[in-house]
Amino acid sequence: MSSLQEEGITQRRGTIHKARTGMTRRLKDICSREAYEIWNYIRTDKPILPFLIPVVLFAWILERWVVPFSNWVPLCVVVWATIQYGRYQRQLVVEDLNNRWKRHILNTSPTTPLEPCEWLNKLLFAVWPNFIEPKLTQRFVKSMLKKLKRKTRLFQSVELQEFSLGVSPPILGLQRTYWSTAGGQPVMHMGFEWDTNEMSVLLAAKLAKPLRGMARIVINSIHLKSDLRFIPILDGQAVLFSFESTPEVRIGVAFGSGSQTLPATELPGVSSWLEKLFTETLIRTMVEPRRKCLPLPSLNLKKSAIGGILSVTVVSASNVVRSNTKGATLERRLNPHGGNYSNGNGSVKMLNTFVEVELGDLMRRTKTCQGSSPTWGNTFNMVLHENTGTLNLNLYEQGSSNVKYDYLASCEIKMNYVDDDSTVFWAIGRDSSVLAARAEYCGKEVSMVVPFEGTDSAEINVKLVLREWQFADGSRGLHSQNTSNSDHPLLGSSNFHSPTGRKLKITVVEGSNLAGKDRSRKNDPYIKLQYGKKISKTRTISRAISPIWDEEFEFNEIEGDQYLKIKCYNGDFLGDENMGSARVNLEGLEEGETKDVWIPLEKVTTGEVRLKIEKQKLEQDTENSPAESGNGWIELILVEARDLIAADWRGTSDPYVRVQYGNLKKRTKVVYKTLNPKWNQILEFPDTGSRLVLHVKDHNAVLPTYSIGDCFVEYERLPPNEMVDKWIPLEGVTKGEIHVQVTRRVPETSKKSSLSHQRSSMTKVHRLSEKVRKIIEKVKSLAEDGDTENISSYLDKLESVEEEQEMCMFQLHEDKTTLLAKIHELDQVMKGVK
Repeated sequence: MSSLQEEGITQRRGTIHKARTGMTRRLKDICSREAYEIWNYIRTDKPILPFLIPVVLFAWILERWVVPFSNWVPLCVVVWATIQYGRYQRQLVVEDLNNRWKRHILNTSPTTPLEPCEWLNKLLFAVWPNFIEPKLTQRFVKSMLKKLKRKTRLFQSVELQEFSLGVSPPILGLQRTYWSTAGGQPVMHMGFEWDTNEMSVLLAAKLAKPLRGMARIVINSIHLKSDLRFIPILDGQAVLFSFESTPEVRIGVAFGSGSQTLPATELPGVSSWLEKLFTETLIRTMVEPRRKCLPLPSLNLKKSAIGGILSVTVVSASNVVRSNTKGATLERRLNPHGGNYSNGNGSVKMLNTFVEVELGDLMRRTKTCQGSSPTWGNTFNMVLHENTGTLNLNLYEQGSSNVKYDYLASCEIKMNYVDDDSTVFWAIGRDSSVLAARAEYCGKEVSMVVPFEGTDSAEINVKLVLREWQFADGSRGLHSQNTSNSDHPLLGSSNFHSPTGRKLKITVVEGSNLAGKDRSRKNDPYIKLQYGKKISKTRTISRAISPIWDEEFEFNEIEGDQYLKIKCYNGDFLGDENMGSARVNLEGLEEGETKDVWIPLEKVTTGEVRLKIEKQKLEQDTENSPAESGNGWIELILVEARDLIAADWRGTSDPYVRVQYGNLKKRTKVVYKTLNPKWNQILEFPDTGSRLVLHVKDHNAVLPTYSIGDCFVEYERLPPNEMVDKWIPLEGVTKGEIHVQVTRRVPETSKKSSLSHQRSSMTKVHRLSEKVRKIIEKVKSLAEDGDTENISSYLDKLESVEEEQEMCMFQLHEDKTTLLAKIHELDQVMKGVK
């Protein structure tokens, strides 16, 4: 035991010795690095030092071996080195304090000095052609298409045929960029100048009287100059941007030839019209105090919001007064009591006000309340058709006759979807300040008190709830507690990928340098393609490193699925070996465009696959339409409507619905003298992908029909054979909703006998003919009795049955054409066999 103890003590001593040795080495390394840094600092700060060191060494040698000096020389050297080290440490502390002070001044100073931004313009020039220019082109085209619908003195109509901003980006902050503070809000000012003659905008115009005819307008240059303002809001989660003043705009227009290379006639009227149109658009959208919003989400889910449902509660207003307006029939003077005014005769009248809520084409109106601080408390469900919108709140005064009303003031609240499923609301506050709020999720209530524009103290209190967002892939952004059920499903869509009707033609051409784990021998490669749930496979090429397949595959394009998956395998008896994989992004592939690309394989060191990818154009001919190929039909049940507007003088309506689906039109029965009609009528249409529009009208026996609202029903993203029940707000009117049930009927078996289909169509025609005969007999008997009201109802039924009969006859005609074509094909085949 003693020998073992001695051996253990010896090992522990060896371990302690090694640890001491390692620690000593680390301390030496640390000291040597610090000494090296100090030496570099001293050499930079004292350039003469390299010359003094040899002199000191020479003196030390003399003192050591030749002439013995006193021992004060080493002491002086140590003192001097200590002083230099202290200076070095103090300089580091000073630099750190200076950097902190600069950052503090930058964050707290109300203004910063002017500075150019050459680096920003170089970056903008690099990303402009392939990223910024296409996005701006889409925004400009969308805005111009709305503005060009207006008629002018020069043109009856204008059509946009070509639009390109060119390759020259605008210049941002090249001469002046600085920060300032206004009302406690940091603002960045940046110069903006865009002067280019490389843009290409082609307009086809129909001239008005007395010129007549068609003409082409070419916009080939633009000059735009002003200063931009950027205001960060919500702790940097979004940025508002606008022009500080009306920009300087000049547009070069060539008129007549339609070509930029050939000479054309300058028409000053066209140029001034376009400059005015462009300037007015900028003033209404992004010239102070109008601002646009750029959300900066912390999470980018890459989802495209295409619409939503917004719940608006108009709570109350305060400090509402009657101001003098142009064109008023009476001279009205404000009363010191605020909500009352005198009409010049000494009588005091109470303000009766209401608010009109407008979002796009959808308008709703609150009840009328009295006083300078009215309280309405009305809630409306509004529909958004984009990822952004502007909510206009217009304040009106109701006249004593309840017919005339005067405009008092208005304000607007803008909203924008953010990629992390939140919503940003913002408005203009007092003295052009910013009022902003953020709803982190759908269903969260946001309260805003917004001043009316052009008033001193009038304000309105509203509550906003974004119920849900609808995305392009069919999914919906809901509150986590309401994802299973929603009282207001947006247009009845669900979370699934629907086909677009286009075909993707994929040609696997060849491979190059395909090698498996065993590179010494040749492989037997083949390719698997996956798009959506469909998987296709090429043939196997034996013993090839660079095989040639040249095989074509077709896939049905799926909305929202932008990736084609590729996997390369080596066929083997014991099991296929993975030789690499890849994903091809199909986003941005245009119709009719073919891409010939080499795809490098991932997860391997070598190997490429050559593909030809083509998106075939969507065929609109009748021979391949879903209606004729038996792909299904649309079943629309018009259940009821509620809260319709009164079209008759007695305060009621005689509503019915006319449904338009492509070229087909159908209508429901008329329900007399009601604002809440119930039809419970089923209408069917062949599924051709056309737009389904509902026109709610008021029936009149003699006078023309009166429209009491329109809406459209989106059914493209509905799952097959599943009914969706929904209430749709009517557009173009102040109130009213319609209750519908929509189903995309798809037959369980795609193959149906043409003969049996024709027999069923014939049976339906005979049944409808018998129904028409019975209705005519009923109308004759009612005419003899003099019952005009029931005659009108049966005539409506007769018109509806006749429309169904026309559709059946049209279907029979199409079936006849199809059968004749098949007989002709069979005859050709039989002749070939003989």
